Order: sequence, then structure tokens, then C-alpha cells
Amino acid sequence: MATAIKLNLGCGNRKLPGYVNVDQFGEPDIRHDLESFPWPWADNSVVEVVLIHVLEHLGAQANVFIGVLQEIYRICMPDALVRIEVPHPRHDTFLNDPTHVRVVTGPTMEMFSKRKCREWVANGDGNTPLALYHDVDFEIEKEELMLDPRYMDLLKNGTLTRAQLEAMAYERNNIVVEIHLTLRVLK
Repeated sequence: MATAIKLNLGCGNRKLPGYVNVDQFGEPDIRHDLESFPWPWADNSVVEVVLIHVLEHLGAQANVFIGVLQEIYRICMPDALVRIEVPHPRHDTFLNDPTHVRVVTGPTMEMFSKRKCREWVANGDGNTPLALYHDVDFEIEKEELMLDPRYMDLLKNGTLTRAQLEAMAYERNNIVVEIHLTLRVLK
């Protein structure tokens, strides 16, 4: 039996030991454009996918973004993990980069959960049940909002509570710098 593959997609200069490092530029282990389908891995061959500051650069057109998620789903084994780090869409690090073409949040990724989509359909909600339409299924296991260092300091010194900061993050820019998501592939 072949060893399960771990992929670091869109690695740039961040090569991870123990992973197949993939990018269309630079000196990765494998050179591949992630917006070109199909990807060069077999169905159910990958145990973990890491996308560190990658997804926000992919899929300016919705069908391409959905294609990326379909490919991740296709190549992943049941129960594989997908680790995603993206800039928060209300932070200057997202807003200032002209190569950022896609907002990725927890609610974005919930649209690719069959469980959530079935709930929306049952409740008559208006959310598009993308997981059902495209036969993919990712469940969010963990979501972390990484505070901008200025606000992390205010939290640490007790000036603001976590609840206050979370409330502020819905109203203001530059409070949350990144979103970290861990998804589980359900098959």
C-alpha cells in the first residue's frame, strides 16, 4: 500500500518537511497551477492538505474556486485534514494586495458542508447548498481568528476582553488579521 501523501499547496518559499510542496512558481517539489484541473494526484491519495495564504489567490471566478474545492475533495482520503490560513477580509493585509481575488471565511467553507446544506434546505434558508450541488463534504473542525498584534496586546493587558474584541471585529477593520480553519473531509 502506498504511503499517504501530505500536500503543501501554493507553498511559495515555505517548503514544509514531510510534505510534497507544490507551486506554479519558484522551486517547489512539483510545479502545478492549482487553477488547472485535474490535479496530478490520484483519487483518495492525500491524508492532509495545507494552504497557507493560498485560497484567497484562487478562483476569481466562482466555478474555478469550486473546482479547487472539488479537486481537494477528490484527492483526499476519507477523514483527511485540510488546514487553511487566509487573511481576514476586513484587514488591510487582505485589502491592499491586488492578487487577493477571493474572500474565504468560516461561513464560506460551511457552504461546502453537506450537514449545513441539509439544515439550510430543511429550514428553507436562502444559502446556496454548494456541497449538495457539487458533491463535496467538508466539516469545519476548528476556526481561529488571529488578532492583529495591536489588539492582541489590548487583550493580554486586560484593556479589552475576548468578547469585546469579537464584537468589535464585526464592526471594524484591522482587528482580526487572519482566519485559521481546519476542515475534515467526509466521504
